[in-house]
Amino acid sequence: MSDAVLAQYVRDGVVESEHRGHLLALNADDSVNFALGDPSHLVFPRSTVKCIQGAAMVAAGMELEPRLLALGASSHSGSPEHIAGVKEILALAKLDESALQCMLDKPLGEAERRAWGDAPATRIAMNCSGKHAAMLLTCVTNGWPIESYLDAAHPLQVAIKGEIESLAGETITLTSTDGCGAPLFLLSLAGLARAIRAITISTKPAHQLVMQASRAFPEMVAGKGRLTTQMISAVPGLYLKDGAEAVEVASMTDGRTLVFKVSDGSLRPFRVLVHAGLAKLGIDSPYEVENVLGGDAIIGTIRATF
Repeated sequence: MSDAVLAQYVRDGVVESEHRGHLLALNADDSVNFALGDPSHLVFPRSTVKCIQGAAMVAAGMELEPRLLALGASSHSGSPEHIAGVKEILALAKLDESALQCMLDKPLGEAERRAWGDAPATRIAMNCSGKHAAMLLTCVTNGWPIESYLDAAHPLQVAIKGEIESLAGETITLTSTDGCGAPLFLLSLAGLARAIRAITISTKPAHQLVMQASRAFPEMVAGKGRLTTQMISAVPGLYLKDGAEAVEVASMTDGRTLVFKVSDGSLRPFRVLVHAGLAKLGIDSPYEVENVLGGDAIIGTIRATF
């Protein structure tokens, strides 16, 4: 089955552009509420599985206060608060930022990147540095080597892969490398939905510690002005996480779950897709109309097709 049109860019009543993709929404009882495209479509979940990576680390003995645990499962904006938090995690492992093996980068947040200016890129400013710091702390906690913590055969990554497979109900057949350098596991969209729903409703302490921390500290999961932080802050019980190349997951504590992948990798329709998808599941969320401008005049909109 091919992808479907998820959103349209409309100018003066004419559909100028379309965003295609795959989308799946599950009811609280795990039944399908609705689907577009192909739920069996294989996707790289990217950062949408950071909560599962974090839970695997907690299960392996890593201990962090909730604020830092949320940062360890984040794609942070690179604010001073975020960078200071990453340093706190590293200090617990008696390490400094030289141990990080994520890529060199400038902050992800727009305001944070502007404030960074012409300063050189660093590893700690990279949006995945919280996860990498947590990975290092997990290794130190268990006496595992830190030099090879990103190797797919490392005990840490084997544990993470096992956690994802268990929650998704799938056997991972391909391991790639994420933009930050960590192993990246190929899943079906349906498998990703099952995994997010499963970790959300699980009673296992490792699962609930990460999910509760993320909902309690949304500013650590993303950052000021970003959709993830705004939505978690505004909707009680909501977990939301985005991933590179336009992957998104959302869940409520009762098990209602939304996942989608925009085929062209564009983030432009994210806000309307999240709002429309949650509405289909009976979840009210704040929504700002995505206007299309002609000069200073509003002459169109970006709209979901469902």
